[in-house]
Amino acid sequence: GEPRKFDPKFRGPIHNRHCTDVICCVIFIVVILGYIALGVVAWVHGDPRKVIYPTDSYGQFCGQKNTLNKNKTILFYFNILKCASPVVLINLQCPTTQLCVSKCPDRFATYIDVQASYRYKPDQWNYFRQFCKPGFNNPRKSVAQVLRDEDCPSMIIPSRPFLKRCFPDFSTKNGVLTVANQTTFKDGRGKTRNVTDLREAANGINNVLDARSVGMKIFEDYAISWYWILIGLFIAMMLSLLFLVLLRFTAGVLFWIFIFGVIGIIGYGIWHCYWEYDHLKGIPGSDLTVYDIGFQTDFKVYLQLRQTWLAFMIILCGVEVIIILMLIFLRNRIRIAIALLKEGSRAIGYIMSTLFYPIVTFLLIAICISYWAVTAVFLATSGEPVYKVMANQTLCKYANLTCDPETFNATNVTKLCPGAQCTFAFYGGESLYHKYIFIFQLANAFVFLWLVNFAIALGQCTLAGAFASYYWAYRKPADIPLWPLFSSFGRAIRYHTGSLAFGALILAIVQLIRVILEYLDHKLKGTQNSFTRFLLCCLKCCFWCLEKFLKFINRNAYIMIAIYGKNFCTSAKEAFFLLMRNVVRVAVLDKVTDFLLFLGKILVAGGVGVLAFFFFTQRIPVFAQEVPMLNYYWVPLLTVIIGSYLVAHGFFSVYAMCVDTLFLCFCEDLERNDGSTAKPYFMSASLHRILGKKKLSPKKA
Repeated sequence: GEPRKFDPKFRGPIHNRHCTDVICCVIFIVVILGYIALGVVAWVHGDPRKVIYPTDSYGQFCGQKNTLNKNKTILFYFNILKCASPVVLINLQCPTTQLCVSKCPDRFATYIDVQASYRYKPDQWNYFRQFCKPGFNNPRKSVAQVLRDEDCPSMIIPSRPFLKRCFPDFSTKNGVLTVANQTTFKDGRGKTRNVTDLREAANGINNVLDARSVGMKIFEDYAISWYWILIGLFIAMMLSLLFLVLLRFTAGVLFWIFIFGVIGIIGYGIWHCYWEYDHLKGIPGSDLTVYDIGFQTDFKVYLQLRQTWLAFMIILCGVEVIIILMLIFLRNRIRIAIALLKEGSRAIGYIMSTLFYPIVTFLLIAICISYWAVTAVFLATSGEPVYKVMANQTLCKYANLTCDPETFNATNVTKLCPGAQCTFAFYGGESLYHKYIFIFQLANAFVFLWLVNFAIALGQCTLAGAFASYYWAYRKPADIPLWPLFSSFGRAIRYHTGSLAFGALILAIVQLIRVILEYLDHKLKGTQNSFTRFLLCCLKCCFWCLEKFLKFINRNAYIMIAIYGKNFCTSAKEAFFLLMRNVVRVAVLDKVTDFLLFLGKILVAGGVGVLAFFFFTQRIPVFAQEVPMLNYYWVPLLTVIIGSYLVAHGFFSVYAMCVDTLFLCFCEDLERNDGSTAKPYFMSASLHRILGKKKLSPKKA
């Protein structure tokens, strides 16, 4: 952690660089090639249609081309009442035969009635038959055998398709649940049952239908108002730019107005507490202590005690004194922080292209997310159909065992359990590839995290290089190199891919551990073991802190890499010790920057939000005719507010990076140079004045 020796040849970001962390770079490239291979394998094996379309009991999905299901896109449950059983939760499959049909039934009918009248009502038989197993046309087979072998459903109910499945067509009439205006139905096994039984079986469907209609309305609102939302986001972009450009003139004013505002408000609070304390003098009961009255749920009771106001007054006085003392002792450091903020604004003014760099990071991350999501879906759907024995008798010992539908009828299961069937259960498989799907999913998540962190690291290193070339230009702006952002991006990719990948790898490992801990915590929610929960909570907290610390170290290491072109570990170590030697300055600068940028985000999001609110609620007379008719005006309003915040965040993240880079360069400058003619400072004149150094090297115009 020793200050480095002065290097007379040092003139900003070093150009004669060499490749750093080559091994990590090679590993990174190999991993990316492996990731592409994994994507290809998943793409070959997977079929997302298995998720989109339901699968029937024969392992074919509805609407599958070149099969009998080609024109049958909806799944029909033989006995939907069985879907209310707990087995559904275990296997995620209803223990009843499922068939693909072209349309759902539109009437009540039972197999017993239809079979009894098939001779003189053939239309009814033909209608009912389309919900039986394909090819079944034997009305003479006894009812008991038909129901045992599940050749046909025992009943059909008026249904409508939802999520490509037939569900009872519920409606409420005078507060009573009905299906096709009936409250009871025959279950085809000689019983009359209430419609509420069906409701339990198809529980939650109505809620989902409501959600669906809300979703449609929201979609309509977006379709009508997208044009105005984009205008709102454009205004947010202009406001963000304006705020950043004006910061060089207003940073100090904004900060001091806020600080004196806080001091004033706390001062008023102290006066108010004293007034209340004085006012309660002599009022009966006000001299009781908090200890006397004990714990009260009504907070107002405490406000009638003098002791409460005295406590408030003492606390506020303490806070006021601390703030004033901090301002007195840290005034110089606050002035440095504000000067750096102004310098940051000036730097961005000279290198405006940096403000649009977050679009590149955004596109890279969007590509990573899309690739990860597609690979995850293909991996999840790359199983072969797995079939299990489904028995009507509860005591069948073969129930839920895997089976093969081709050879099932030749086995003795059908003899021991009459009516047992071999039906589709889920997608999985026994091959080596299928056994390791979970490992592949983990690998998919891990490489995704690595790539996202790499994209962020690349952005930070590129911006740091551009802003460092501004700081280390002796005559600003004359000495700033041409295309600083582009050349910095080229340097980062060509020489430092390995170092950036190394930093991203460390972060990705910690993030993966955090994801696994969250998953475990979710799994153990039901357990009562408090020690395990406590341990998990501690681990989650530790890794959260570790991730925050690593992000801070990485960010500053990338700045050092951008300036000196050394490897990751050396850069991280040098950055850490440099910051430790200036720890108070770091703390003050961090807080001042955070505060001003937070204020900026709130101003941008709030300003655009208020404007959007007045616009969408037709309160701006000039645009009253232009406002689209909306179902919910809060849909575009919330989108504009959140979007504006994100736009501001994108611009301000560049600014925060700029300030951090300039600060590290400033600390380096102080340690390397002393302001003499031999070792001139590179900092601007305003920063120099604050330091109060007498010897200011003559700057060339």
